[in-house]
Amino acid sequence: MIISEQYLKELLHKHYEIAISSIEKIHGYEDQNFLLKDIEGKKLVVKVAADLMDPYFLEAQLKAMAHLRKKDNDIKIQHVLANLDGGAYTVFYIDGKALYLRVLSYLEGTFMGDIKDCPLSVVESLGTNLANMDLQLKDFTHPAAYRFAEWDLAQVLNCRDHLFHIKDHEKRTMADYFLLQYEMEVLPLQHKLRKAVIHNDANDYNVLVKDGQVSGVIDFGDMVESQLINNVAVACTYVMFKREDPLTAALALLKRYHEVYPLRETELSVLYFLIAARLCMSVTTSAMQRSKSDNAHHFISETDAWTLMYQWIQINPLHAQNQFNLSCGFPTVLGQEEQDQELKRERKEVVGANLSISYQKNLKINRGALQYLYDDKGDTYIDCVNNVSHVGHCHPVVVKAMQKQLAKLNTNTRYLHDSLVEYAKLITSTLPPKLKVCYFCNSGSEANDLAIRISRHFTKQKDVIVLDHAYHGTSTVAMELSPYKFDGRGGAGQKPYIHKGLNPDLYRGTYRYGDEQAGEKYAKDIADIIKHLSDNGTGVAAFICETLLGVGGQIPLPDGYLKAVYKHVRAAGGLCIADEVQVGFGRVGEHFWGFELQDVEPDIVVLGKPIGNGHPLAAVVLTEEVAAAFNNGMEYFNTYGGNPVSMETGIAVMNVIRDEELQQRALETGDFLIEGLKKLMEKHAIIGDVRGKGLFVGAELVRDRKTLEPAVPEIDQIVEQMKDRGFLISTDGPLHNVLKIKPPMLFNIENAESFLCNLDEVLAGSGS
Repeated sequence: MIISEQYLKELLHKHYEIAISSIEKIHGYEDQNFLLKDIEGKKLVVKVAADLMDPYFLEAQLKAMAHLRKKDNDIKIQHVLANLDGGAYTVFYIDGKALYLRVLSYLEGTFMGDIKDCPLSVVESLGTNLANMDLQLKDFTHPAAYRFAEWDLAQVLNCRDHLFHIKDHEKRTMADYFLLQYEMEVLPLQHKLRKAVIHNDANDYNVLVKDGQVSGVIDFGDMVESQLINNVAVACTYVMFKREDPLTAALALLKRYHEVYPLRETELSVLYFLIAARLCMSVTTSAMQRSKSDNAHHFISETDAWTLMYQWIQINPLHAQNQFNLSCGFPTVLGQEEQDQELKRERKEVVGANLSISYQKNLKINRGALQYLYDDKGDTYIDCVNNVSHVGHCHPVVVKAMQKQLAKLNTNTRYLHDSLVEYAKLITSTLPPKLKVCYFCNSGSEANDLAIRISRHFTKQKDVIVLDHAYHGTSTVAMELSPYKFDGRGGAGQKPYIHKGLNPDLYRGTYRYGDEQAGEKYAKDIADIIKHLSDNGTGVAAFICETLLGVGGQIPLPDGYLKAVYKHVRAAGGLCIADEVQVGFGRVGEHFWGFELQDVEPDIVVLGKPIGNGHPLAAVVLTEEVAAAFNNGMEYFNTYGGNPVSMETGIAVMNVIRDEELQQRALETGDFLIEGLKKLMEKHAIIGDVRGKGLFVGAELVRDRKTLEPAVPEIDQIVEQMKDRGFLISTDGPLHNVLKIKPPMLFNIENAESFLCNLDEVLAGSGS
């Protein structure tokens, strides 16, 4: 309902006896706003609210403003001009609908959001002004302020209803993650946080600046009784916009606020999550408004909010909390080195000594956020190696699915439950049609153990062929399958019924890059093993192989290798087992499963690690024929395998992979990463080979590209230096000279760019 300028002039003359010389319409979020001059040249602001659901709240706003002016006339807010009846607002009607008109004083200044490189002096001034306002409002009450308000941070979890409006998968997941953290970190403490009537919207277009100081805070339309720290969080959010180091601005505001109106440690402990919550509120509201509004003011903060959210998730919450504490004179919350030493001492007493800890300077990781990890010293790391957290650390969809089911029921497969069948159908729908029977267990080791047990039962043979340097797990049987373990230090050696095939390594193996027949030649080695067994009157139970080799050196198999091997194995009556524990679920990008790269169909597929995003879940999927033979009268029962929580977790992971198009993400980011590593190989002689598929990548480091002498311990120094720069990677391969890069699937192009840039600098600094 648009108000004409002429009608507005008539209203102002009738109700205020104001004669107008000029009227200019100005933008607003909901109200119609006008800037006018009276005949004496005095500026005024007129606001017209339509379809007001609660006129008493308008009264509450105006009374709060009057209360502040009465308490402290220096507080920089507008004052309200009374109408001829002495009222703070005027009601008039158009077509039977009430509209509410207010006349306010004009404050000189520029909106903070329009100031390029806004100086910290302005931020400090806002901290002081906001604290003064809150201090004076401490004793203000009005019934209408005790209301539901959609912009009240105490109601932020309602934003979950609007997340679907955010079409970008990465952005939607990040907002959902922060809402989950609000639920986990803020809600339990809400009852301990001071409450008051607060302005609740000191955003960058509600703050006016003149001569380097705040000249006014406007718009009490979001005023509400809520947690006091929410007011601080809102202001902190907007002063951090458009800054390379946003935390510095928040600290400047916080320090000045605390000097006037002291905050409490408990309030500071949740401030990081409240700032994130305000960002979530902003971006979800903007996304929702896009479907029904063309008001540019509804989206004025959207770009800045997303930029800050990407910055915010890279700031360790503990680091932020520590800085907040220090700026207000409270003690540090960071972990201390002596605490770590004591923890390691106690660990040695109660935990097996051969359970290793990564990195020379050990990390104590205390929180994860999608592709990021945070330690107890306040540092943030991009996780470039943890393929177990397939869809990201603490992915909100997965976490909520687990929480919901765990709060309802967790039992075993001796009772009917829908999710067992639903998940089995989900898994088998991605596999070749003949692979349609599932067994669930708790780890890849257990799954490989079961797969071998099934193959031995089906074939009535015991001998198994593996690849040299392979690793298939930690159970007794899995250890027997793993040359990486049984040939290593402390290993028990090779069992007579386990046979090692050549590692089909095209870089340093018997057959190398450029040999188009390498796949068949490596496969012939398996055929020779089978012939040797046959000549000695022995058959083969199974051939088991990772579809891309992990511990063997991050090695994609040569073209045609598995097709030829499977042919040889099946001709001898053996079963073909694809170990997808490391590489399945879309990681290779081009396909959902690694074996699809080789255009083969296994008899048994083993799934683990990423299947539950870190939850202990694994599966063995086999053909109906093999499953029927295994059903010989002996029950297979696994106490935890197939439990409802695990099944709901697995379903959630599958849904996330599909809904967020993570296989495509792995393809695009992986291609970018591999191409970038190859460019680094042109610059740095220490990189001898770059290989991989999707987000399963290896870079082999050598001292000499002709002799292929492994670059050890150089690689260990590089890993440590990358850790110090905030990138967690590891080493792999028989010679421990391969950089292992297998990040969560949310790892993005920007992460890859940063990784490559830092690796380039580290390699240049090492003279490689």
